[in-house]
Amino acid sequence: MELHPVGWLYNSLQWLLDTILSPTPPPPNTTLSRPRIAIVGAGLTGVSAASHCVGHGFDVTIFEAGDENNLGGIWSRVNNTSGLQIHSIMYRFHPSVKWSSGYPDRRQIVSQITQLWKRYGLQERTKFNTRVTSVYQDKQGRWIINDPSNGRYDGVMAAVGSCGEAKMPHIPNQEAFKGEIFHSSKLDGQTAKGKRVLIVGGGASAVEALEFVIHSDATSTSVLARSDKWIIPRNAFVDILLALNIFGQETMFSWIPESLLRVFFYRDLRDLAPTSQGLFTETPMVNSDIFRQIREGKAEWLRGDIVGFTEKGIRFNHRAKGVPKGGPGREEEVQGDMVIMATGFQRPSLAFLPEEVFEEPYQPPNWYLQVFPPQYMSICANNCTYVNAIGAVGNYHIGIYTRILLMFLVDPLARPHEYWMKRWIDMTTFLKSRAPTKAFDFFTYSELIYWFVFCVAINPFRWKWALFVFFGIGSALPMEVVRSEDCIRNGLGLSKRHAG
Repeated sequence: MELHPVGWLYNSLQWLLDTILSPTPPPPNTTLSRPRIAIVGAGLTGVSAASHCVGHGFDVTIFEAGDENNLGGIWSRVNNTSGLQIHSIMYRFHPSVKWSSGYPDRRQIVSQITQLWKRYGLQERTKFNTRVTSVYQDKQGRWIINDPSNGRYDGVMAAVGSCGEAKMPHIPNQEAFKGEIFHSSKLDGQTAKGKRVLIVGGGASAVEALEFVIHSDATSTSVLARSDKWIIPRNAFVDILLALNIFGQETMFSWIPESLLRVFFYRDLRDLAPTSQGLFTETPMVNSDIFRQIREGKAEWLRGDIVGFTEKGIRFNHRAKGVPKGGPGREEEVQGDMVIMATGFQRPSLAFLPEEVFEEPYQPPNWYLQVFPPQYMSICANNCTYVNAIGAVGNYHIGIYTRILLMFLVDPLARPHEYWMKRWIDMTTFLKSRAPTKAFDFFTYSELIYWFVFCVAINPFRWKWALFVFFGIGSALPMEVVRSEDCIRNGLGLSKRHAG
């Protein structure tokens, strides 16, 4: 079979990244060194972080509340028709990942997570059916997970993600509806063929529902959305360009990409583009099919509020553009045979962490680099504190956050002091004080990379770790320097001093 030149280049790039950047898996039954890391959650982030740790010689234990069927986190629970909304080049959660398509589906994603889990021998380091309810320190400052029988750890990584159990709100008169009602994540085994489908909600879950509807060949689709959301095309080039806004907020130039989207993507449907909020305020929907479906008369996008169910559909208060939620509109019945509740997921709780990390004004997401609570640099909440962003949540940064945590744990001079962690939070809050959102409620991927560069550059004792932090290269050399520094510090009686 002939391989397309672009596909060949992409596969070559994936091979190169794996060869250069993937840490070497430890041999079977290898005894790994301290620091020991406890990782809470066996989803994409937890498995990726654990593989980085063991690949660099550090021991880990993964605690997963569910059984082995939950390996992969949210991807283990969504529909088989679900897939990446963004191009897989922006979803490289580990250097060894090898995608066979630009937009892999749920099965391929779970397969890559499972292969990574096995490649790094994480089967023997994973405790399934172990829900973490408390994390606390012993007298020596080592972390205990639930109780001492689970061991003691030098660092903790919370990797519970941002999508937990499905949200299924009750809508008035729901029992009267004669058709079928499903959550957008529970559509396997169902069909919408020949049916009129109503999708309640207009976020990422609506995209999941739309993928199912398109595969099922429904008669018609109506998306009932309470508010307008920016929709951007499934185009890697466009998505990367938008993520290059290093300021991570609306700027005086934001009108340029917004206008281009209206003219070249929305085109005749620009009435659906938001007017009351900018592009860089909330996670956009990534979908190129919905506008095609609308233009072909197979779908409609309705803005308004749900009043309640009827026997034949949903009573809907259709609002004009610019009218706020709950405002006046034209009430009508939107008829359908199947209702898909695209109402998202509950955010998993971080309540198992120490109480003091939730004290205002330094509560999540207002943490150092958004993931390190300033009271404890040995805790990293990787990928579970973000609110909105442009850029992938399953990408390069998982490894960077993991290696920053390892750097903090093994190098006393690289550790941040609580005072300076709080000052960085204050500085970022000030720099984004004019943003329409709170400082850490929205960011772009280039802003995230800027945070990482700043973190390493601000402290000269971290410079030796730069290649390790950003690329996972050269951990042995920094460790030799750390040992030399320790000898000098011990000789000068400075062993207890930490860098800011």
